Amino acid sequence: MLSVVCSMANYKKPRLKDAAFKRLLSVVLVTLLGVSLLIVSLRTNVNPASNGFDEDLSGSDDIQSSSGKLNLPQQNEFSIQLEKRNWLPPRNVDLYPKLAKGHITIVLYVHNRPQYLQVVVKSLSKVVGISETLLIVSHDGYFEEMNKIVEGIKFCQVKQIFAPYSPHVFTDSFPGVSSNDCMEKDDAEKKHCIGNPDQYGNHRSPKIVSLKHHWWWMMNTVWDGLKETRGHDGHILFIEEDHFIYPNAYRNLQLLVSMKPNKCPDCYAANLAPCDVNSRGEGWDSLVAERMGNVGYAFNRTVWRKIHRKAKEFCFFDDYNWDITMWATVYPSFGSPVYTLRGPRTSAVHFGKCGLHQGQGQSNACIDNGSVNIQVDEIDKVANIGSEWDVRVYHNQPGYKAGFKGWGGWGDDRDRQLCLSYSQMYHSFNTSSAVMS
Repeated sequence: MLSVVCSMANYKKPRLKDAAFKRLLSVVLVTLLGVSLLIVSLRTNVNPASNGFDEDLSGSDDIQSSSGKLNLPQQNEFSIQLEKRNWLPPRNVDLYPKLAKGHITIVLYVHNRPQYLQVVVKSLSKVVGISETLLIVSHDGYFEEMNKIVEGIKFCQVKQIFAPYSPHVFTDSFPGVSSNDCMEKDDAEKKHCIGNPDQYGNHRSPKIVSLKHHWWWMMNTVWDGLKETRGHDGHILFIEEDHFIYPNAYRNLQLLVSMKPNKCPDCYAANLAPCDVNSRGEGWDSLVAERMGNVGYAFNRTVWRKIHRKAKEFCFFDDYNWDITMWATVYPSFGSPVYTLRGPRTSAVHFGKCGLHQGQGQSNACIDNGSVNIQVDEIDKVANIGSEWDVRVYHNQPGYKAGFKGWGGWGDDRDRQLCLSYSQMYHSFNTSSAVMS
């Protein structure tokens, strides 16, 4: 009898263990299912601006996401989709199958001012030689109306790239606004909030810091990331959505680039317009060398390498303006005056009434009557630069003096580190470590 009881006990013990194991397995499976559903839910909750964003990305190649290797923000689904779009091939290749030998790529960087963009695109469509080159449009985030305008371009090859870490892409986390971010002049200790104020005691504004972030991300991506341009050593022209481009701009730029080595070997760049945005030029029969302007500027890879080596200076200077940062700290660090070569008559004009932060709040608010009236004379429709001209140099031009510390808006350590990460996106860690030193 004892042997029977022992035998029954040995029989029941494994069954009890099996039942417990099955209950545990059920709990684990239910938990895993719940976590999976939560992940799916979070991934589908993307930025509202992505409505209608459904382009087929199956043809994208050469995708180079660096978020896992660098100290970049955790991407949401919308950010990932934007990054994938950056590696799609240019459009209109069927209309313009070959780019001209020695063409100068044009990069147009835009934010969210569709009225402005329509004017610029229309002006570009009339530029002589535009069909010979590639137009790259760099978007600060994604805005449907801006995207539609660019998709309507048919006058040249065009490629769109989108800043995947733009504050406009992150609605509830850095680089956008986080719920625990310090605001304006908050005291971080008293408010228990996150953030470092600038030199004037103000905390970051995502819409403002996006200007500098976009420009730096764009420069690194165009020069070192895109397969269309990363092997390009020649000049690249950079224009903005509020730059009206004259019909002769491309031909004039080609002349300036070809003459620069002989006429002004110390010039770093070529410009379509005077550095004084209110000037239309002197009308002389001579070329002009002056400080580098921010309207229609072009430089080559050698200059980009010098700029890239100053990433730390650029990323840590407390000013949210990329151009003031360059003028006040990067260019002076080169050790000699940074001159640009231009013609005596402008080929580009800065226009408009509103800044980048106003966007499209009111219909046609940025432009009088929804249009601009910029006079284009016959001389502006053909190349008007003489190869026999001498160069007049503007010495001792007004600018930011030594000791200028910037206008602020760029004091948060997170912005500075993100900026440095952009400098490393397309470089090995051994190479990029030099940027940090």
